[in-house]
Amino acid sequence: MKLKYNLLKEEKHSKARLGQIVTKYGTYETPMFMPVGTAGTVKTLTPNEVKETKAGIILSNTYHLWLRPGEDIVAAAGGLHEFMKWDGPILTDSGGFQVFSLANPKDISEEGVKFKNHLNGDSLLLTPEKSIAIQNKLDSDIAMSFDECPPASASHDYMEKSIQRTLRWAKRGKDVHQNPNQCLFGIVQGGAYEDLRKISATETVAMDFDGYSIGGVANDGENKDMMYKAIDYSIPYLPKDKLRYLMGVGEPIDIIEGVIRGIDIFDCVSPTRLARHGHVLTKYGKINIRNAQYKEDFNKLSDDCDCSTCQMGYTKAYLRHLVVANEALAARLLSIHNIRFLIHLTEELRTAIKNDNILEYKEEFIKNYYGSYQAAYGEYEKNINK
Repeated sequence: MKLKYNLLKEEKHSKARLGQIVTKYGTYETPMFMPVGTAGTVKTLTPNEVKETKAGIILSNTYHLWLRPGEDIVAAAGGLHEFMKWDGPILTDSGGFQVFSLANPKDISEEGVKFKNHLNGDSLLLTPEKSIAIQNKLDSDIAMSFDECPPASASHDYMEKSIQRTLRWAKRGKDVHQNPNQCLFGIVQGGAYEDLRKISATETVAMDFDGYSIGGVANDGENKDMMYKAIDYSIPYLPKDKLRYLMGVGEPIDIIEGVIRGIDIFDCVSPTRLARHGHVLTKYGKINIRNAQYKEDFNKLSDDCDCSTCQMGYTKAYLRHLVVANEALAARLLSIHNIRFLIHLTEELRTAIKNDNILEYKEEFIKNYYGSYQAAYGEYEKNINK
């Protein structure tokens, strides 16, 4: 059974949408934040712990699973769901982002991308056909097309050639996609160039994918102005009856702005990565639990958080102790909290869409979490009222 998307409501004062994803595992509402389980696990957490954060879809990485343990082993185990014991939907990325970070420009060709295996240095080639074949064997619920990931600084000329290659690769991948229970998403590229986003979006949509992603917004050098332009220039050409996915975005203000612009689902490694470094997301901003001010703070991370870390009553002093002592439990407890924070954020956004007050919600969130527009948007703040 392929998952299906139903549009339930559009917010009156923005492009925000309330939606519903129907799968064989259950029904999930959007907007949604998806935790990342790169190598078949959300780092430090069991599937039950991830479930307790009220996660719906989780993301795994084609590149890493291809190299270790290999897609054939995952297939022999009964597919990725059975292999990792996750009884909910899974989205696999194409591996393109990782491959392009390892490749030299001269190694990008029409055939695919040559690069060095980061584990042992072997020379490898990833093509659109190979990426789709791996994802077919992983048996995820959503597979992603293999796309070129150009740097944010790419010129208009380079970006134009890049989107045309991505379109050709998208067709090649779609032609060999063979898993009838798996959705395949197309990816819109084009940097912050309005004309190229229009071309990429309209031609990708013409291929009739099951859903669409806006890519190229989490690359090195990307700023908020470029990210928001990429969304604004792509959304008008994407069909209303299919899912819209913004790849690699997990900063709270960017999730809010993405939803306001019409995005449905998001993913990012940030909540678990921050946790491993002792950073905690709270209603009143991000804190570093290592700081000495928490050494004798016997309060919970948040009184209004329903994650198991907070509900068990773990104090800031205890969590700081775990982090300073380099105990593995620290990353686990803080990861639970941080993931739940972002999922709760999308729950609140869904309520705001239902109540047609998402712009008021944004103002209140910025006041509490960031304290000011400048803190929320940085340099982009200068352009907000232009």
